[in-house]
Amino acid sequence: MRKIPLDIVALSHSVSQSHNYAVVLGEQDGSRRLPIVIGAFEAQAIAVAMERMTPNRPLTHDLFKNAMDTFGIDLKEVIINDLLDGIFYAKLVCLRKGEIIEIDSRTSDALALAVRFNCPVFTYEFILETAGVILDDSQGQEGEVEKSLGITEEPEPAKKGGPLSSYSIDALKTMLDEVLAEENYEKAARIRDEINKRTQGS
Repeated sequence: MRKIPLDIVALSHSVSQSHNYAVVLGEQDGSRRLPIVIGAFEAQAIAVAMERMTPNRPLTHDLFKNAMDTFGIDLKEVIINDLLDGIFYAKLVCLRKGEIIEIDSRTSDALALAVRFNCPVFTYEFILETAGVILDDSQGQEGEVEKSLGITEEPEPAKKGGPLSSYSIDALKTMLDEVLAEENYEKAARIRDEINKRTQGS
């Protein structure tokens, strides 16, 4: 069965399921998107790794990666291999001493590990046919992608006087240090995004 490579193209709040998030995987050589609803903890674990943040203490997925590294196990790829009753299933394809080992995994956990190992993510055609969303040319912008998939960015709560855009770069950096110390990685990711937007735009 041919494997189709995917990239993580968005990580946002799910409108259809409150208190959950949606990770959107995009077909590398096509216009299809695969939205998968995940929990807040798993979304945080993916965001922390994508933003290259270093927690004060290792998160569960960091601990798992450290254990795999210690015992000489390399994660070669993640495959989203099944879809039953609306639930995605995945497996970790690992290499240890020349032996390939496959481990069943929740898809959200598999993606959190894939980001940490910088390994490829694949799925099969029948899964994209069943759950994929095809975008036309008018939906090329990522904001339109998210809107078409029924997800939205989490609004920044009014706190300490206003949204992140009202703070200076220095204030944002101070706030980033504070929320990292509190291990609030979800907010830290939003602050890092705001800092990057300012510095890249200058």
